[in-house]
Amino acid sequence: MSKKIIKDELPENYEELKKAVNRTASWRARYDAVEELGRYNTSQVIDILNTRLANDPVYKIQEEAYRILIDFGQDVQLPARKKFEIVKGANKVFLRVKKSLPKDHTFEEFATKLKRMRIDVYDTYEGERGLEWLENEWTNIVTNK
Repeated sequence: MSKKIIKDELPENYEELKKAVNRTASWRARYDAVEELGRYNTSQVIDILNTRLANDPVYKIQEEAYRILIDFGQDVQLPARKKFEIVKGANKVFLRVKKSLPKDHTFEEFATKLKRMRIDVYDTYEGERGLEWLENEWTNIVTNK
């Protein structure tokens, strides 16, 4: 098992990584940026990782930031996973998207429209709960409304 090398200077692409770690439209880009920043033990990186740990809506990213901060010797706590609404007002967004589509629309049409209208909500729920959860939520909205 190889040990990863941790450097005490900022990466050459620090500004790019800083933008990527805050990109709300792609949880994967945020995750990759957190992983990349985890190779650099500097105060700027630690600040960014603490922010992701405290504020990222996707728990996988919080867990990765936590793991890296622990490896850096930081005294941090992993926040509890959110059980209900991850993005405030998301249920209203789901309902609004559903109402904007024809009565006999498919889940794929719903997902496409949600992506177009609110990529941040779509991406967060896809990253946190998965597309099966989103499809179940769509089914509940369709059958209940």
